[in-house]
Amino acid sequence: MTEEPEDHEFSEGQGFSEPYEGFDLEPPELNVDPDSVDPVDSRVVSDLLDERSIGGDEVDAEELLDVGISYTRIQRFEEATETLERAARYAEDDSVAQEAWANKGAAHAELEEYDAAMGAYREAIELDPDSEHAATAETNLAYALWESGRSEQALEHAERAVEIDPRFPQAWYNRGFFLLERGLAEEAIDAFDNAIRLGFRNATLLEEKARAHEEVGEDERAEELVEEAEELRQETEEKLIDDGAQTELYE
Repeated sequence: MTEEPEDHEFSEGQGFSEPYEGFDLEPPELNVDPDSVDPVDSRVVSDLLDERSIGGDEVDAEELLDVGISYTRIQRFEEATETLERAARYAEDDSVAQEAWANKGAAHAELEEYDAAMGAYREAIELDPDSEHAATAETNLAYALWESGRSEQALEHAERAVEIDPRFPQAWYNRGFFLLERGLAEEAIDAFDNAIRLGFRNATLLEEKARAHEEVGEDERAEELVEEAEELRQETEEKLIDDGAQTELYE
């Protein structure tokens, strides 16, 4: 298997804009009184989440889902997997259960527990193989398979994600990466172009696209993309620095 470039980042189904609102929820347990609690104190957030995840006689699966997603945001992935599994098993709505399984898989992947991640993704897909959450689960399953050394199967699931939701840009990006790993550079370029047209553009994608152009002998275009990637990375770093400075001023 070709080794993964050190700076390559797979899409893992987080931070999606509409219609993937299930991964962008701001649950009520993160709403705290700033006069009494520092809202950026992760320990306070953790305590609030722990209180919300303790079940009673009646379990609100959607609330558990929100709590599980919030655990991932503060990088408490073990707690996230436990809470999300409870949400999936208690959910009466298949859509809620599917979202919980997909997020559980992502939390396992963060812990590099790829077998468990694949199991969770397959649970999600089985509930509804044609839904938008299934597209996320398929592309994340592809990532977990690749990490486990099963690159051929990874491409199959990346293809499936695009079939389910042709307007899912992260799926096109992952498809492009797997195609490039298989030596199919021209097809990879098309996939990367689709991702960009759908609004997914970052330095890593541009670098992978540059690699594909280099593979087909388009060295000049590859150099242009490398320069674009470096400029975009610098812009992103400067924005992070500016945002950090503004945060300090407000504190």
